[in-house]
Amino acid sequence: MKKLRNVLAAVAVILAGPASADIELSFYLGAQTSPHSRLTGSFNNGGGTTNVNRLITWEGKSFETPPYYGVKAMYWRDSGWGFGVEMTHAKAYMSDADLTALGLNRLEFTDGHNILTANISRRWDGRWWDGRLSPFVTGGLGLAIPHVDAQPTGLARTYGYQVTGPAARIGAGVSMELNERWDAYAEYQFTYSSNSFDLDTGGTLETNLITNALNIGITYRY
Repeated sequence: MKKLRNVLAAVAVILAGPASADIELSFYLGAQTSPHSRLTGSFNNGGGTTNVNRLITWEGKSFETPPYYGVKAMYWRDSGWGFGVEMTHAKAYMSDADLTALGLNRLEFTDGHNILTANISRRWDGRWWDGRLSPFVTGGLGLAIPHVDAQPTGLARTYGYQVTGPAARIGAGVSMELNERWDAYAEYQFTYSSNSFDLDTGGTLETNLITNALNIGITYRY
């Protein structure tokens, strides 16, 4: 119990820091990929049930409309710790070969495989290049809220947002001070989400989606 109290006290000191703080709003674009994942479950095919257990190839197509992007808000303490929220609008298209094999016209998350998380970050202000470059790391937990676009061949289309399961992100990057209000930054970001989604025509499918992204962003500080 004494050790636990000591750990909690140390964390409180680290996070508290001086009373002053910055609030930052950021927007980013980037290039994002989604590796293979296993799709399981079943759906109504119009004449029966199709059972699914297949390794799926996904395509990100970051620069096709709607593009891959993200937004975040962060509250930074002078201690170098930050807290905030972030939404990433990622994308995943099932490959044509997998669609044909499963008897689907479409299965994609292209109006967004949206990842919403509460983040905690650590930044080392002015560590490099005469104080202009600041490395940082980020981690977050939250929810996957994709726009599900699915259609078994010959049946009605499922088209709408669903809360499909928990999600997490980790990232690392570096920001560059442009002036007292604006920064530019680059980062690598990894997201993971566990997704269970329903089809309007009957059935439920499940898959764990991963994204790897290189982001370029701009930040306004006030």
